[in-house]
Amino acid sequence: MLISLFSSLVFLFIDKGNPKKKRIMYGLGFRVTLGAIILILITYGIFTGQLGNNAPWG
Repeated sequence: MLISLFSSLVFLFIDKGNPKKKRIMYGLGFRVTLGAIILILITYGIFTGQLGNNAPWG
């Protein structure tokens, strides 16, 4: 996530808002897709019981 965020920032400065270059949008799309996959995996882990709350105060 951090690498994708940093690369989009670099592309923002390099491309300077050129509408013909889509590298910033590809970086954003990759970050959104990666975030959705992580949320799906966490939800799956909670529902299957592989992830849970093991805090001593819970």
